[in-house]
Amino acid sequence: MSTALDLMNFSIAVAFGAIGLAQAMAMVRLIVGPGTGDRILALDTMVVNAIGLIVLVGISQNTGVYFEASMIIAMLGFVSTVAYARFVLRGDIIE
Repeated sequence: MSTALDLMNFSIAVAFGAIGLAQAMAMVRLIVGPGTGDRILALDTMVVNAIGLIVLVGISQNTGVYFEASMIIAMLGFVSTVAYARFVLRGDIIE
């Protein structure tokens, strides 16, 4: 039984590292990105990575509160990405 628990802890640690690396790479794209579209995609990628980190924290702590928080952040992230892209393309959000 302890080998399965050790494997789960190792898998969660690897997942934290992979998502942390992806978050850092998206932050580099956000700073260096040659165009506005690249920066918008980097922000959206960072939101997705943050959701992944929150879900991993929920798995590692064995609680369901983080899953509900990740759903709220996912909805807000989608709406903010669409609003920012619309602002960049048209100059205003609400017509």
